[in-house]
Amino acid sequence: MTPTVAILGCGNRGADVYARHLSAQGARVTHLVDPRPARLAEVAARHGLPPEACFLDWKAFFALGRVADAVVIATPDDAHVGPCLRALELGYDVLLEKPVCLSEPELDRLLAAEAASTGRVTVCHVLRATAFFRAVRGVLDSGRLGKLIGIQHAENVAFWHYAHSYVRGNWAQSPPAAPFVLAKSGHDLDLLRWFADAPPVRVSSEGCLNHFRPEEAPPGASDRCVTCPVVGCPYDARRIYGTRDPDRWPVTVLTAGGVSLAEALARGPYGRCVYGAGNDVVDHQAVTVTFASGVTAQLTVSAFTHNNTRTLKLLGTHGELRGQMERGEIELHDFRTGGAERLCVDTSGNHGGGDEALVAAWLAFLRGEADVPTPLAESFDSHRLAFAAERARLRGTVEQV
Repeated sequence: MTPTVAILGCGNRGADVYARHLSAQGARVTHLVDPRPARLAEVAARHGLPPEACFLDWKAFFALGRVADAVVIATPDDAHVGPCLRALELGYDVLLEKPVCLSEPELDRLLAAEAASTGRVTVCHVLRATAFFRAVRGVLDSGRLGKLIGIQHAENVAFWHYAHSYVRGNWAQSPPAAPFVLAKSGHDLDLLRWFADAPPVRVSSEGCLNHFRPEEAPPGASDRCVTCPVVGCPYDARRIYGTRDPDRWPVTVLTAGGVSLAEALARGPYGRCVYGAGNDVVDHQAVTVTFASGVTAQLTVSAFTHNNTRTLKLLGTHGELRGQMERGEIELHDFRTGGAERLCVDTSGNHGGGDEALVAAWLAFLRGEADVPTPLAESFDSHRLAFAAERARLRGTVEQV
């Protein structure tokens, strides 16, 4: 069976990641939807699609009825629910990019729609599919740590990545983007839920926008990096983008549709000074969660790190696990024997190989060879946790999930 798939949203995730992996793994991309004609034409050329298979609006695509086996929805954060509901009405299976929505009631709408449909929704929680975190879960399942008591998890965003995505990029303001803890750390909250093996029940959180504000700008700073006289600014877009592979993310985000890097920095949003870009999402946040299993977890997500990785500790009654995703390092300490063991896991590929592995798991489901990778209600626990964490942060309270 060769599954046929339509791609709704031809940005980096939809076109450069999911469509590419789907094609490489034996699926056929049959339709594209994106509001940008130049980008639509560029992606259509990759897949040999004629103009009649391309649409500027998802409603026009769905007016065709069910013309493929499944759809990928990788539209902006605030444009996921409508097309997903319509896809389920038509019986499509859906690969849905996270965050799936901007408010908790929309989760219940989607759950009800899936229950009434022959289609099933898979949320793109790609970290569960990585070799690294599957190895971590394997240690938990082996019982070597004893009973899991606590989790300490950090998402190190990297200063340049935060500037790209959360100051200059699509997730700089919430709304229309999801809150930072969901937009950036939805993956991590999903991991906490997976490791705790139970839904969250209670959460508290602290965080704010500390640095990327006009009053933090160095004296003499310009509104654009290409005209700025300040020397040594860590967020200089000329250095961030000019020193990276022009054919890979994040540079390809700037040059999509045939725009030159120089033009993008001179005119586009990614050349703006980070201190005057108008972002309003937090740049450092801490979250504490209690799960129904009794496990407690702490997540810290921060812009102020030099590397772009995840680090974690799992604290058990009989042992401790320490992990560093970027290097693929897992370190185990056995309290009973006093011994230590070090594992090294392959973390090559986007999201440590998770993008490719999730697509493979979804295709196995589409072919009838496996169940849906994660039930939708469980996938939504991370979102419920994020919404509760944001309420706790804004109110200064402990919130029930």
